[in-house]
Amino acid sequence: MGVKKKREMQVAALTVCHQDMETLRCFADVEGKNLASLLLHCVQLTDGVSQIHSVKQIVPLLEKVDKNGVCDPAIQSCLDILAGIYFSLTLKNPLKKVLASSLNGLPEVFLTQATHSFTFHLQEELDTADVYSYRKVMDNISSCMENFNLGRASVVNLLKDVLHFLQKSLIEILEENRKFAGNRIVQTQLMSDLLVGVRVAMTLVQKVQGPQGSLWSDSSSPIWQSMCGLLSIFTKFLNDDNLLQTIQSTSGLAVILFIKTMFRPSEKLPGLISSLLLRSAECTSIPEWLMNSCSSLCCNDVPASTILFLCQGTLAMLDWRDGRMGPSGEALLLDTVHVLFTLSSQIKESTLEMFLSRILASWTNSAIQILESSSSSLKDHLNGDSSIPRRLLEYVYTHWEHPLDALRHQTKIIFRNLLQMHRLTMEGADLVTDPFFLELTKNLLQLEWHIKGKYACLGCLVESLGIEHILAIDKTIPSQILEVMGDQSLVPYASDLLETMFKNHKSHLKSQTVTNTWMDKWHETWVFPVLSVLCGGNLDQRSYVIDYYLPRLLNYSPESLHYMVQILQASADTDAGSCNHREALGALMACLRTARAHGHLQSATHTWENLVCSARVKQGLIHQHSQVRIDTLGLLCESNRSTEVVSTEEMQWVQFFITYNLNSQSPGVRQQICSLLKKLFCRIQESSQVLYKLEQRKSTPDSENRSVREQPSASLQQYKNFMSSVCNILFEALFPGSSYSTRFSALTILGSVAEVFPDPEGDIQTVYQLSHDLDAGRHHTLLECLTSTFEEVKTLAFDLLMKLSSGRAGQFQDPEKLQDLYQAALELSTSIKPYDCVTASYLLNLLIWYDALPASLSASSVQRLPRGAGEKPAVVERNTLVVIKCLMENLEDELSQAENSLLQAASSFPMYGRIHCITGAFQRLPPNDLRLASEWRPVLGKLLLLSYRLSTVVAPVIQSSSPEGLIPVDTDSESASRLQVILNEIQPRDTNDYFNQTKILKECDSFDLEDLSTSVSNIDSSAEIKGKEEKACDVTAQMVLACCWRSMKEVALLLGTLCQLLPVQPGPESSNVFLTVQQVKEIGDYFKQHLLQSRHRGAFELAYTGFVKLTEILNRCSNVSLQKLPEQWLWSVLEEIKGSDPTSKLCATRRSAGIPFYIQALLASEPKKGRMDLLKITMRELISLALSADDSKGRVPQVHALNILRALFRDARLGDSIIPYVADGAKAAILGFTSPVWAVRNSSTLLFSSLITRVFGVKRGKDELSKTNRMTGREFFSRFPELYPFLLKQLETVANTVDSELGEPDRHPGMFLLLLVLERLYPSPMDGTSSALSLAPFVPFIIRCGRSPIYRSREMAARALVPFIMVDQIPSTLHALLNSLPNSTDQCFRQNHIHGTLLQVFHLLQAYITDSSHRANAHFLQELSDITACTKAKVWLAMRQNPCLVTRAVYIDILFLLTDCLDRPEEGKQTESLGFWEDVRRIILESELITGFPWTFKVPGLPQYLQSLTKLAIPEVWASLAEAEGQATAVPLSFSRLLKSSFPEVRLLTLDTLLERAMSSEQERKEPLPLLYSMGEEFLLLAMKEDHPGCFCRVLKILYHLNPSEWLPQTECYTHLSPKEFLMWTMDIAACDRSEIQGVSLKLASKIIAYRVQSCEKNKDPLAPELRQWVQLVVWSCGDHLPTASRLAVAEVLTSTAPLFLTSPQPILELQDTLSLWRCVLTLLQSEEQPIREAATEIVTTTMSQGNTCQSTEFAFCQVDASIALTLALAVLCDLLRQWDQLEPGLPILLGWLLEEGDDLEGHVQSPHQGEEEHIFEKSEVNFWAETLTFVKYLSRQLFHLLCQSGWQSPRSQKLCHLQKIASEQRHLISQLFRELPLSAEFLKTVEYTKLRIWEERTLAVLRLLACLEGKELLRAEDCPREWRQVMAPRTEAAC
Repeated sequence: MGVKKKREMQVAALTVCHQDMETLRCFADVEGKNLASLLLHCVQLTDGVSQIHSVKQIVPLLEKVDKNGVCDPAIQSCLDILAGIYFSLTLKNPLKKVLASSLNGLPEVFLTQATHSFTFHLQEELDTADVYSYRKVMDNISSCMENFNLGRASVVNLLKDVLHFLQKSLIEILEENRKFAGNRIVQTQLMSDLLVGVRVAMTLVQKVQGPQGSLWSDSSSPIWQSMCGLLSIFTKFLNDDNLLQTIQSTSGLAVILFIKTMFRPSEKLPGLISSLLLRSAECTSIPEWLMNSCSSLCCNDVPASTILFLCQGTLAMLDWRDGRMGPSGEALLLDTVHVLFTLSSQIKESTLEMFLSRILASWTNSAIQILESSSSSLKDHLNGDSSIPRRLLEYVYTHWEHPLDALRHQTKIIFRNLLQMHRLTMEGADLVTDPFFLELTKNLLQLEWHIKGKYACLGCLVESLGIEHILAIDKTIPSQILEVMGDQSLVPYASDLLETMFKNHKSHLKSQTVTNTWMDKWHETWVFPVLSVLCGGNLDQRSYVIDYYLPRLLNYSPESLHYMVQILQASADTDAGSCNHREALGALMACLRTARAHGHLQSATHTWENLVCSARVKQGLIHQHSQVRIDTLGLLCESNRSTEVVSTEEMQWVQFFITYNLNSQSPGVRQQICSLLKKLFCRIQESSQVLYKLEQRKSTPDSENRSVREQPSASLQQYKNFMSSVCNILFEALFPGSSYSTRFSALTILGSVAEVFPDPEGDIQTVYQLSHDLDAGRHHTLLECLTSTFEEVKTLAFDLLMKLSSGRAGQFQDPEKLQDLYQAALELSTSIKPYDCVTASYLLNLLIWYDALPASLSASSVQRLPRGAGEKPAVVERNTLVVIKCLMENLEDELSQAENSLLQAASSFPMYGRIHCITGAFQRLPPNDLRLASEWRPVLGKLLLLSYRLSTVVAPVIQSSSPEGLIPVDTDSESASRLQVILNEIQPRDTNDYFNQTKILKECDSFDLEDLSTSVSNIDSSAEIKGKEEKACDVTAQMVLACCWRSMKEVALLLGTLCQLLPVQPGPESSNVFLTVQQVKEIGDYFKQHLLQSRHRGAFELAYTGFVKLTEILNRCSNVSLQKLPEQWLWSVLEEIKGSDPTSKLCATRRSAGIPFYIQALLASEPKKGRMDLLKITMRELISLALSADDSKGRVPQVHALNILRALFRDARLGDSIIPYVADGAKAAILGFTSPVWAVRNSSTLLFSSLITRVFGVKRGKDELSKTNRMTGREFFSRFPELYPFLLKQLETVANTVDSELGEPDRHPGMFLLLLVLERLYPSPMDGTSSALSLAPFVPFIIRCGRSPIYRSREMAARALVPFIMVDQIPSTLHALLNSLPNSTDQCFRQNHIHGTLLQVFHLLQAYITDSSHRANAHFLQELSDITACTKAKVWLAMRQNPCLVTRAVYIDILFLLTDCLDRPEEGKQTESLGFWEDVRRIILESELITGFPWTFKVPGLPQYLQSLTKLAIPEVWASLAEAEGQATAVPLSFSRLLKSSFPEVRLLTLDTLLERAMSSEQERKEPLPLLYSMGEEFLLLAMKEDHPGCFCRVLKILYHLNPSEWLPQTECYTHLSPKEFLMWTMDIAACDRSEIQGVSLKLASKIIAYRVQSCEKNKDPLAPELRQWVQLVVWSCGDHLPTASRLAVAEVLTSTAPLFLTSPQPILELQDTLSLWRCVLTLLQSEEQPIREAATEIVTTTMSQGNTCQSTEFAFCQVDASIALTLALAVLCDLLRQWDQLEPGLPILLGWLLEEGDDLEGHVQSPHQGEEEHIFEKSEVNFWAETLTFVKYLSRQLFHLLCQSGWQSPRSQKLCHLQKIASEQRHLISQLFRELPLSAEFLKTVEYTKLRIWEERTLAVLRLLACLEGKELLRAEDCPREWRQVMAPRTEAAC
């Protein structure tokens, strides 16, 4: 947030030729006061800005000259030189405009001479003959016409010559452009020249028309001939598709402008243009000159793009104001829009669509201009109810969701102008009651909120009609819009609409109301819903409202802040300790943060004192919810004033925040924390500059007094202390074993500090320098961060070391240390663990940058550097060359060995690490600034050869048909021998006969053990490979494969880097050549071979990255032969694909492997501003192949084409250029899915999936058919019109034969894809009834698809039908479907037909019922009653008359939907639905639930039928129970009966219902229904005998939610188990491994044991065994080996039992057991899983909020984050030990936690001589959250604090002596293990080194505390760190 420095203006200085310089010297006077002297001084200046000041003095000097000086030859010469200077300056040079502006004030007496000079020089310019100099002349002509009187006069004087020049230059440039076809760089420049030429010609005609109007009417003049010639050229441009569309568009403007200028009489001009647009021009009526110039525009076959650009010219170049063109102009306006409507249906290219939308918007602007004084006839045509506005609305509705943002913006403009047009035609009528506006408003409000176009159109309506009209229709609209702000894609649209609405509403209320009460209404409408969202919305919704909407609201109405704070403060005060308090606190912080960031709070002090107390700020900083923490930090860091001084209180809070928030798990939260802290640092830096200036002023002798002078100094010192303290915290966070999140945050913030507080330069003072706090230890800490397994941490540490490089080179002066570090880097570069070579690369780059290479290495390669050898770039280049040479030497040796034994290389020295280090070194070189060219050339040549050799060695594995499965994974001797043979004998024999014949192993290919034993006799039978260090290492398949594909990857990246960084020159003759053309071609050939033949995905995916770099360089290269290489490669591979040669090595499996990547790279790098010719030709070829049904060449080309198309449609870089081919791609996918060849079907499916994503967007939710991933039929078929007849025809074909009577039914695989597309379409309510692309024709075919014999197809047809039926058409459709069902008397029917129809009825009915807008309709109940009657007529389908259980199940589901909507009739009351309810009851009573099931085996559809029947029966059971309440009548069907069912489906649904009732009663804090307690017997019996896991789990849950006092005493009666035995049985179940059952049983056992403990008030000793077993169970359930659900259950148990077992003033458990439970809490707080940590914080909150613990901390009743919950939990525990007086027995246990007593140190840390075997993919223990030393630090500090506070000194107990002995022995062992580690162990043995460091810290912590106990160290409160004292201070104030 630092102040942006004003960018200095760069002005190129003007110069003059030697002759002019001599002339000026000749005429300059001695005093230097005449014009020649001024000009001489000006041209001698080298600074353009200074020359500007000199030029501005010219006219004032000439104004002082006597009139007699006009004939002065000095002045004449100076004016001539000035003209020459003007024309020599470039167009964008500010000097040119300044000179023109100055000369506009030239005294009149000098104008004639000046005009003559400018005319002369302009004539010289026009005589230019060089094509590439024409652009400069055009720029000069353009600048002359731009507000420059002398220039315009000279152009008018030479008008004939200027026009002739423009005509000649455009012709020659066009011809030059054709000569260079294919050379994109030259063509781009030439086309830019053409565009400028057209624009200059237009400017010329427009600016010269006034004074020289007669020149255009003389058809015999040369000017007229030039005009005709230019018009002919513009017409040619307009029709030339090889030119840029911008040129064509501008030519369209020029054609209309020239015709308008030349055509007479002007009254007939509209008719002429109209005939051109309508393609109805008659040759006889067109002037001859026009026919000769524009003959191609007068024919009938004019291209659509030409007509489009002519329309643009018509609207832009003609004067539409005030109806100046009369009735013919109005007719032209109407003809133009009809032409545009026609073009809209023809144009599908995205760029032309964009032009069309802009032109339509331009048309609406022209219509508004002409309507203000038009005839009534035009108003009738443009009234909202007429056809033209209706078609404009259709265009808006079709394109308002278009993927192009600019096009969507144009639709908004069109809609706004359309409303304005209608208002102009109304002539004073009331807007609110106007039928057009009423209908429009109603239709828009009926649309769903996921439609983006709705927001912009509603905003336009609000601007036109006002918000009151819309709020009167629905006052909940603000809340509805806020509701959708949880979807990020809709947030910008929603916030824009809300802003428009609340601004309009406030203006309206303010104008209508005299008093201030209107503000309360405005707040209630717009502010209160926002507060509701901030306090109760979901996380995404709250964050988006805070980021997007809240700033707009406060910026518009700052006074609303007081209202917000008042409400939120009241909510937080009344709900302290509750969930509402948490949300209110977050909302309060969000509002305050936004207000301060936007300047609505004057200062931080004002904020804290008046709006929020400091306790709340502190609570916000460690709040459980990350958004609250971020908002609170933002409140501290953000300010609208970058120089606002940071207060002491703010600095203390920020320091407190950093201490506990570095370990955030969310990347987004980490990013926000780092960003906000950087803003704070910028504030400190900016405000410190102000303080320094203030201090300088105060230090002057006339200062008032000493105290005032000291104030800035005190603030600066506070800044320095704060920054130093922050950096101390950050460096301490980089301790051994710190998590990835902590390291990432700490290093990022340190990087920000280094960036914001750089080393001081010049007079700038810096309040803090990080380098001053960087000692050797911290420097080494940063180096150790390079060993992290996370690339981001390595990068951050490296960048920080580079920023701190000044003054740090002293760290690298120890020769032994340098040698060790360099050797460590070289050793890491050959590690088999990939992340080690990354560490090596960073280490080598550091040594290079610090110029700290070992002396031996530097001495061996002394370089002779040119001038500037001591400069940093030269030193870096020299060192880089030295290191690369060394790496290459090692690589060459290893490569020679690898050529003999790839196994040895893979196991001992995988070569990819060397290549990676070389690539890393190259990437740090300054691009295009290498000085040692002569030495680099041979190095690069050798490096390329080494790369190719390495690729050759590993290629056989990568290019084999199955690289992953090629090598046995065994490591025994026999397998190792086989591995060696296979690698020696490997020969890729893959061909593309995969689809032509089956591969059969021939006898010669069979595996003969005897031959094997003979051929491997020379192989060591030990199956071990001796590496460079003679260490034995087993070779695995992973090692070999990883070595091969990573080597290929690194080679590809290296080659790509070389091409990107080094300059490419055409030949070897230049001294600065690095790569020759031949070498670049060889690199391209390498990529081609590698991408087209590799089979391993990792290899070719990363080779693609390198190849993209190469193609991008080639497309920007000026060398034509290089520039055309991508095109040649593309044609070559396309021909190979089409050829289908059986000997081709192209991979036809693995989705064509690297072939799609290869073509993707070639096409994606094509310049986007061009015409994308390569893409167009390639797509045509590929689609032709994909649609081909010719089997003569096999199916391989088709498979390749489908796979390549898939990759291209997935490539985002191709953008909208790929959209025109979507329709053909969809056809290929759908037709390919019907192929008999599996490979074609598979590729078609993948292509189809890509197309669905490309068209409908990426799926962002779980809903398969999310509203955001659907599209109206109008929009879909308007964008892809070819698919309308195709899909309809395909669907008709499928539907006509889907239930064929002949033979085996056809499976019709194409139906699947058709329905997948169609189910994503829906009719728009704006469609009307006459749409040409209506979805209605699809409906009957979809209904018939429901008869498919495939179950899945019937389901899809049912779902696809729903969106095709409008809600108001659903009842009639349901009637038709129900009536089509057979009657019970019908003899012949198909169950497939019945099932498909019922599914369609079910899904339609479900959509009808759930549509909330329709349910409010008054006719809803009547329509539902009619549907019920129709359904009732087919009730036999639910009876036993229907033998099919599948159809019975669906029919019952329909009945269930109806029963859920219809009210049950009251007893004794006759209603229409009474018969329906009786039928439902009869179905249930006659069903198998009552009569029993006759089947002894599973029949098809039985599970579905049981579930549907049970769902229908359960409401009936509740109703029967309600009717029988208080009566002795027997219930025919009860829950007990359902629970006794032998089918688990029935029991499961029943138990779910009962469980839901039990849970709802518990949440509402009511007693459960008596029914549940009366069923205690059933529950207990069911628990004993239930064998279905789901049912058993639910029974336990029900028992858990019931009060144990009601059912536990009954256990002995019903289960023959005493309560104690039942408890033991429950705990035994909890010990099983099933997660859900285990968690539930644990919670149940805990509830039982708590009940038993509370029941035994006096003597609890009999419960001791049960309690001990329960504690052991809880401890066991916390293990990491158990699933998340089990540990969450433990957290819930500990939360509920905390007051009883954890914090009770009188401990119930033994101390050891109590501390075991506390250890469980601490374990859960350190879990790697966030849900578990959050659940554990609830335990801590509960323990802090008890009567005896709420004073332990100042955060009682607060929702805190897990990071501080750990320290708070330890604080509470230590305080409880003091309260319980259990310090003496408890202290050894806690010290044992520090020491992890019982753990085997040697088992954790292996000796360097043990465990030599390495596994390539095994990383060290990765911790994302838990940090051992953080726990050690917190616990040791708490124990220190406890001992200090209590003053307790223990006698030397046996336990403490034992701990002392163990700690001493461990310390000695650790020292010994450290000595056994190699040098630079932190790099070479990182895991072992880190573990030893952690154990060392733990041991030292214990020894320090034991020393304190012995009195060797004095315990003082002051020794406790300050931040710790703040956290742990006793609570002195209530939470506010």
